[in-house]
Amino acid sequence: MLTKKAQNRILFIFFIFFISIIAIIFILKALNQNILYFSTPTEIKTGENITIGKAMRVGGMVKKDSILINKKNIQFIVTDFQNEILINYSGTVPNLFAEGKGVVAEGKLKDKNFFAAERILAKHDEKYMPPEIKSILEKNAK
Repeated sequence: MLTKKAQNRILFIFFIFFISIIAIIFILKALNQNILYFSTPTEIKTGENITIGKAMRVGGMVKKDSILINKKNIQFIVTDFQNEILINYSGTVPNLFAEGKGVVAEGKLKDKNFFAAERILAKHDEKYMPPEIKSILEKNAK
């Protein structure tokens, strides 16, 4: 038979364990809702689980001769050398944004051919390229 003091300790440990599990569940749920996955134009065109209107990121290379600048917005085409997607963005673009350079646009997919960007991300170093993009571009360029 356990003493009252031992029962209280076991109950306290169980309570702390239970609260910890609940806290971890809430943290993971919050993180999962805020994650923006990176997709290429090919993944968007061929993907069946792509949700229209959901926040996401699209990345690839800015197609040559595709940048159109209006008074209020900028339109350009992002390609992974296999498929393309048209991106519309209102605002100022980073200094490293140029044709033939890598870009990641954050926003919402309107359909599988059009993306409304809310933010344009650029690399800090022009020579750096994330390994995922580099392998996709090398595979598609062949």
